[in-house]
Amino acid sequence: MGFELQGKRAIVTGGSRGIGKAIARQLAKEGVDVVISARGQEQLQATADELAQETGRRIIPIVADTGNDQAVVNLVEKAVEALGGIDILVNNAALPGGISPATKLEEVVSEEALEDVNIKVVGYLRTAKAVAPHLIANGWGRIINIGGLAVRKPGRPIASLRNAGVATITKNLADELGPKGINVTVVHPGATRTERTINPELEATFVSGISIGRIIDAEEVAWVVAFLASPKSVAINGDAIAAGGGSVGAIYY
Repeated sequence: MGFELQGKRAIVTGGSRGIGKAIARQLAKEGVDVVISARGQEQLQATADELAQETGRRIIPIVADTGNDQAVVNLVEKAVEALGGIDILVNNAALPGGISPATKLEEVVSEEALEDVNIKVVGYLRTAKAVAPHLIANGWGRIINIGGLAVRKPGRPIASLRNAGVATITKNLADELGPKGINVTVVHPGATRTERTINPELEATFVSGISIGRIIDAEEVAWVVAFLASPKSVAINGDAIAAGGGSVGAIYY
């Protein structure tokens, strides 16, 4: 079953490293031309060059800070100009694990919490707001928001807060945009292996809580996102997809 993505055009925020880079790679392998954005020019350009050579698709780097309204508007304008339009948005720009390291109430720093929410939750809204008119004009589109499995367990209150926020905006956007041909979903990765997190000892600490007995690779998250980006995913809208290998002992319905 093909994903019917040949010739589509996408923006992947936070696309220079980690899960975002894996998503951009997989979309390009499926025939999508991709704008990747991040705040660091050097790494962004290196990733664009690497993925373009590997996939043969157009991979266009655009520096952008999704914590800033005008930067997001500029990103989308440049992406539309470069690609001739947009069909898919993957919101992924956020610091893995979040800015706030707080595990207890006494450790919460308001400024860190607000910045986490600004970048991941409000940042996703900014980008969706800027992209939505183009998807509506197409009469079709996909928005995939990358959250995290901290949404389903305690221990990191701000991490849970920001991922819960991503889930709630996803549902609101899905109900508003669904009748216009645009599906909006959220993917919650768990512990994920990327080029920055290959650490067997650290990975071993997560294994007991994962049903498949190992952590997930970024490529495996990207496969899920590629399906959700495709026309084949039309039956899924507004819902959350956990992509962490299964949580031991938990039932979600």
